Amino acid sequence: MGVTVADIMAWDKERPITMLTAYDAPTAALVDDAGIDIILVGDSVGNTMLGYDSTLPVTLDDIESHTSAVTRATEDALVVADMPFLSYGLDRGQSIEHCGRMLKHADASAIKLESGPHTVGLTESLVNLGIPVMAHLGLTPQHVNQLGGYSRQGTESKAAERILELARAHEEAGAFSLVLEHVPSNLAERITDTLDIPTIGIGAGPACDGQVLVITDVIGLTEWSPPFSQQFGDARGEISSAIEDYRDAVVQGQFPGPDHSYEESDLFDD
Repeated sequence: MGVTVADIMAWDKERPITMLTAYDAPTAALVDDAGIDIILVGDSVGNTMLGYDSTLPVTLDDIESHTSAVTRATEDALVVADMPFLSYGLDRGQSIEHCGRMLKHADASAIKLESGPHTVGLTESLVNLGIPVMAHLGLTPQHVNQLGGYSRQGTESKAAERILELARAHEEAGAFSLVLEHVPSNLAERITDTLDIPTIGIGAGPACDGQVLVITDVIGLTEWSPPFSQQFGDARGEISSAIEDYRDAVVQGQFPGPDHSYEESDLFDD
């Protein structure tokens, strides 16, 4: 058996937790083979794979489909499904049903909620029903219209205290871990020291118990990545080069060659 929710909750902190997004089977297999602890099927699929300008258009069916693809290719990593905009929070029963779909039909092991005061009670209800919850505080991209952009959160004392209080509340409600996005590193350190459950940072400094990034940023598939991210490869360059080489080979009559096709004898009488 691979990494479990219980493993994450009991993390010994001898080393940081590693977490990456993935949205399809081939990528998930590579991430899993690399020994990443948690795979997040993020609603960032909207920006990275589906061509949207934000995560808001991503549907429940989108997340279920991509999560199913990821879980089919994953053996060891814990797979967490990111609940998309308006799939939770309107009606408690419907929210629970939507979250449960990710475990029941997509084979995820847990779900993630962009969190706030409205998700404390929902988190408790989900956990009581056996649906593990990863909370998410700080910059919550589904609130981009309310926030007015993707700016750093918790930069003033009252806002920082509110995030800390919400972190405590979600731990008490039963969340097994907490993502902290784009907050000051000293706030992330305070929250990490305060909570018993592990924190996983993205743009939150080195003091968190783990780190998460978007896979397209890590492999360098896009021209731009956030300032708190890092490109560890040049997938965009490698893919562009391969596509151009294919084009040239076809145009120049070099592909397909003798090794890429065959003839069948006795097909025709003449």
